[in-house]
Amino acid sequence: MAGAGKLIVLAAFNKNDEGDLMPAFEPRQIDTEERAISEARLMASHFAGVLAWSRDADPALGEYGPPSILFQAGEIPVME
Repeated sequence: MAGAGKLIVLAAFNKNDEGDLMPAFEPRQIDTEERAISEARLMASHFAGVLAWSRDADPALGEYGPPSILFQAGEIPVME
């Protein structure tokens, strides 16, 4: 991917009244993998699940590499 960068995302999940996992907030784009891991670790005890992941990305061309999990704790939905 020419001109590619890295997309780094932090997401958290809680369960609704039926026990289904729901996003706790809109996924957040984070500047560095280290910061994403650090924030995810701090959040882990406050949510049913926390996930920090990254992928190579060239949004201008719509090209995205496969996701790579940086940190995962608790329950998270299946990534597709």
